[in-house]
Amino acid sequence: MSFAKTSSRREWALTQEVFDRFLAILDIDREKAGEKYEFIRLRLLKYFQWCGSDQPDIDADETLNRVMRRIDEGENVYNLDGYIQGVARLVQKESLKLRNRKQELDVDQVVELAPAEPEEVEWRECLERCLGYLSDEEREIITEYYKYEGIEKINCRKRLAVRLGVSLNSLRVRMYRQRANLEACVQECLGREDL
Repeated sequence: MSFAKTSSRREWALTQEVFDRFLAILDIDREKAGEKYEFIRLRLLKYFQWCGSDQPDIDADETLNRVMRRIDEGENVYNLDGYIQGVARLVQKESLKLRNRKQELDVDQVVELAPAEPEEVEWRECLERCLGYLSDEEREIITEYYKYEGIEKINCRKRLAVRLGVSLNSLRVRMYRQRANLEACVQECLGREDL
């Protein structure tokens, strides 16, 4: 657990006093409170791993820091578990948005749609345009699906299926349809003269 400052509108730092008060909320017995804290943190780690977080430990700590901050600022929390899960969902959404912004789309690894004849630059522009029509989540999923080779590809696709709550076959069908739509979009774009 780091006691680093969290980003916010005004300065706030997690102090030992704030941390001790949070432990006291978890349990009067300090040792039991520590065990409950570790259980909550482990549950958050699993949640963020399941969501595909790049840094599940940082996201888990950020969630706990935000919860402790809100309690420190006087927030009345009646259902601590529910409150923590709500904050975790917000942190996950923010983390996904940030990751999508930072992620540079490596078109070569996304989908191998390149026809033999057209210029590579024109094809890339069309693919990027067509990928732009997808939602952030759809773009991330198709990027991940076609990103790896060998055993990494298999493991990635299994994680995607679990994350989306679908079978591997359903995921394959979904990606086949998505790829077919992208291929049609790229072909239509290449046929246009108004690039």
